Amino acid sequence: MKKILILTASFGDGHNAAARNLRDGIELITDDAKVEVLDLFESTYGTLNTLLKQTYQGLVRYAPTVWSGVFAIFDNPALFRRQMDTMGKLRESLAIVLHDAEPDVVVSCYPVYSHIIQDIYREHAERPFRFITVVTDSISVCSAWYRAPSDLFVVANEPTANVLAEAGIPKHRLKTLGFPVSPLFAQERPIALPAPAHDERRKVLYVINTGKAKTGKSLERLLKVSDVDLTITVGRDASLKAKLSERFRDQGNRVQVYGWTNQMPRLLMSNHLVIAKAGGAMVQEAIAARCPMIVNQVIPGQEEGNARLIKKLGVGAVAEGSKAVRDLVEEAFAHKSRLWQEWRDNLDQVSQPDAALRIAELILEEAGHAGGRHSPWPSPLKLFEHGPGRSPAAGPHLSNASRVQLCDFHIHTNYSDGRLTLPEVIDFYGRRGFDCICVTDHVADPRRLIGKFSELLNFTIASGQLDEYFDMLERERRRAWRKYDMLVMAGLEFNKEGFTRKTSGHLLGLDLKAPIAPSLGFVEIIAQIHSQGGLAVAAHPHVMKSEWGKNTLFLWENQEVFAPIIDDVVQSEKRHGPVSITKHNT
Repeated sequence: MKKILILTASFGDGHNAAARNLRDGIELITDDAKVEVLDLFESTYGTLNTLLKQTYQGLVRYAPTVWSGVFAIFDNPALFRRQMDTMGKLRESLAIVLHDAEPDVVVSCYPVYSHIIQDIYREHAERPFRFITVVTDSISVCSAWYRAPSDLFVVANEPTANVLAEAGIPKHRLKTLGFPVSPLFAQERPIALPAPAHDERRKVLYVINTGKAKTGKSLERLLKVSDVDLTITVGRDASLKAKLSERFRDQGNRVQVYGWTNQMPRLLMSNHLVIAKAGGAMVQEAIAARCPMIVNQVIPGQEEGNARLIKKLGVGAVAEGSKAVRDLVEEAFAHKSRLWQEWRDNLDQVSQPDAALRIAELILEEAGHAGGRHSPWPSPLKLFEHGPGRSPAAGPHLSNASRVQLCDFHIHTNYSDGRLTLPEVIDFYGRRGFDCICVTDHVADPRRLIGKFSELLNFTIASGQLDEYFDMLERERRRAWRKYDMLVMAGLEFNKEGFTRKTSGHLLGLDLKAPIAPSLGFVEIIAQIHSQGGLAVAAHPHVMKSEWGKNTLFLWENQEVFAPIIDDVVQSEKRHGPVSITKHNT
């Protein structure tokens, strides 16, 4: 069983996206490898790292010129070395991880790690593992990426490979395999959208990251193009989602507003054009999806290279100011979409939607070369072990020995009011040796005012995301079984919010096979749950001292109706931890 350690950092979406997608690619290719993604900045510095991350996000959003100066520090060898000298704690943490885990391959998706590894093994004749650097920048590549040695450098495109070659990196160490976008781009690649006919709608995806003050006006300008339909994503900004939904309510089907979504691959592959800032992951995903891109914002530093890449490859355009976006959209579709077709033809030549899988194959090949090179030191392998008392060869219910099963049947992710993403939840419970979990994010009755309000604030799954939610759960269910021998079930927590505690109730549906309309009454919902072979559980139908919201006593107050048809009752709720479940008749 090969062990692969992928190092990342949360300073920009591209690093984490590349790391996660490489992990997914490796796990799709083989069961004979254990992969761990580690943000060592987060685990080492904790609160300080959170503060630094918030500072980075603030600089990028509100003071891009200042961030340009920070980027220059990383690009200056002398100034960068001074910064490295302050990272003694990070160096110590990484040394311990490498010693204890003994990985076959270490993959770095952030430029600092190669320098720290160089320091750790400065006195050693040879590293006991293969080391691969995955460069997430394009063209304007910070020199910190390549000033420290690596067995291989993986880059996204030929222009970036040329930059590293000119900087002195030997060509045999350069691998131009594409940017590791989600394997979904390769798995679900549909037939390419044809150029829209004269009487067809132009489908445009507008991704909002920063610059929100002028977003409304920019969108209104686009909607003045009569044949354009807009899909807008706003991320986790619930306030902006609510404002835009209200602002464009009268546009009917021409405008769809999404909050946070896992479906960016499908959105990109189902739209003619994407408008977004020149973030590394966003640009590379657009190229993978063969979706021409209009860049509406460029953060100084690494994003300048991404914008240059769009123009150099001829796969879109960079708008000079927000007012130019509409003009570029009209130009793209003018004269029978001649410019748009040119962009699409160029994308067909450079798109590499299977890059994560190709890089994964390279990593696994390098892992084969690392055999027998481990340090002789004994180590507990804490990073890669399955969990307390778990056998990697057998599932939780296949053991001959009888034992207590560790389960949690009431878990929320950031699809509703949780903090962790679904993959993060799977890893959280899998690493702690859980045998079975059921993910039960909130879904609200859209007919009720409070339900609509909760959806706008991202406290509940958006009505248009239920299919996406179940698709994601199915993918993560397979990964959890393969990686942790952990059974994952799909569930929902149905919210019926009234204006008093006696008219409010929450109901869990456990082990669901498909979505159930939250607008149904509780009796109908329970019937649907049972028809799928699931369990209906009354969620905290009692008085509880909680800071999260009012009591939900509707099911308790109507026991004569629900006691005969409800399977269980949750006596208490612990968010993101095990819950206590007892039979309703005890």
